[in-house]
Amino acid sequence: MSEMQAEITHARVLKIAVPIVLSNATVPILGAVDTGVVGQMGTAAPIGAVGIGAVILATLYFIFGFLRMGTTGLVAQARGAGDVAESGALLMRAVLLAAAAGVSFILLQGLLFWGAFQLAPTSAEVETLARSYLQIRIWGAPATIALYAVTGWLIAVENTRGVFVLQIWMNGLNIILDLWFVLGLGWGVEGVAIATLIAEWTGVLLGLWLCRAAFAGRQWCDWPRVFDPVRIRRMAQVNGDIMVRSVLLTGSFTTFLFIGAKFGDVTLAANQVLLQFVEITAFALDGFAFSAEALVGAATGAKNRSNLRRAAWISAQWGLGCAVLLAAGFALGGPYLIDLMATSPEVRQEARDYLIWAAALPIISLASYMYDGIYIGATWTRDMRIAMIQSVAIYVLTLVALVPLLGNHGLWVALVVLNVARGVTLGLRYPGLEARVAR
Repeated sequence: MSEMQAEITHARVLKIAVPIVLSNATVPILGAVDTGVVGQMGTAAPIGAVGIGAVILATLYFIFGFLRMGTTGLVAQARGAGDVAESGALLMRAVLLAAAAGVSFILLQGLLFWGAFQLAPTSAEVETLARSYLQIRIWGAPATIALYAVTGWLIAVENTRGVFVLQIWMNGLNIILDLWFVLGLGWGVEGVAIATLIAEWTGVLLGLWLCRAAFAGRQWCDWPRVFDPVRIRRMAQVNGDIMVRSVLLTGSFTTFLFIGAKFGDVTLAANQVLLQFVEITAFALDGFAFSAEALVGAATGAKNRSNLRRAAWISAQWGLGCAVLLAAGFALGGPYLIDLMATSPEVRQEARDYLIWAAALPIISLASYMYDGIYIGATWTRDMRIAMIQSVAIYVLTLVALVPLLGNHGLWVALVVLNVARGVTLGLRYPGLEARVAR
């Protein structure tokens, strides 16, 4: 029995999920260090410059986040089908797309940065510092976008330990260089940018080495296969569907923040604090969703319905356990976490008033996370896109109906409804997905 056809066990699921959860846990640490080191410069402008610069780049790079999910699903299926050559060609296609996108960003940086500062105007001092930061960081665009593809490939082949190593290397090196360049050499905002740039390029080199199996033989440079129009169209269709879904989901959370801002600064701050709980939920449940992506993808490629069902079921079991622990932790420890993140008595009290919604979301959102992983693995991305459009429509109707009546509570109810709708709309389509798999 091949590795791809091996039994789906609890140990196999955890082997994929745990490194992802641990990798995700390092992300907020890096953000805190970036903020902390520039904060030692004694003025507010450097903090604002790094913050706005990072947001601008994150928004640009987010467009290509589909490369992670699309690569995982397609490679997992190729692997399940025993098509080693295609798994290598898929990585090459994704890396070439990333390189082209990154070079385009570098060439168009003037226009991109101008547009960004038109949408998010800042003080002259902050903008000057942010431009210096961006003009350095943008040279890492090809590497950063390629890392989406690399990460997706590693997840697909169940090498999430490699993802963990990659994340630890990049974030650890970034932190060390931050401290050296800013506090040691006094390079300020430019030092933070250079540290990140070095971490990005060394990270993509390490990532490609971790993906070395994809470059065994010559499948990676089998150009007729790499540039095969049929395969490129399939890749474009999958990635396009995922991009639409991701943009709609991000837009929903942005709408949540914008509407919350209308209730005043205290409510806005309280919502922002509680959204950190939602982010923690995403970091944790993503690990089990990624397990589903890899295992369901392999089962789909092998046309093994029983393995698909078992992969979905075991991943969901562990996801549920994690969700229950998170919900209990937020309910019991939430007030203490709120006090750590906010010093204002008004914000603390406001956040406590709405804590029940953030505490309930891990369990309420579980189905949406797990189905996302299943559908990405099976590359049923068209159905994901349609389900997201339906869910967002329900979300908007809920906002219109409840926010005028219930205020911020109505806003949180709408967010709950969005996640329930995502789970239900995908769940209704799941029997059809199983039926498409041969046995």
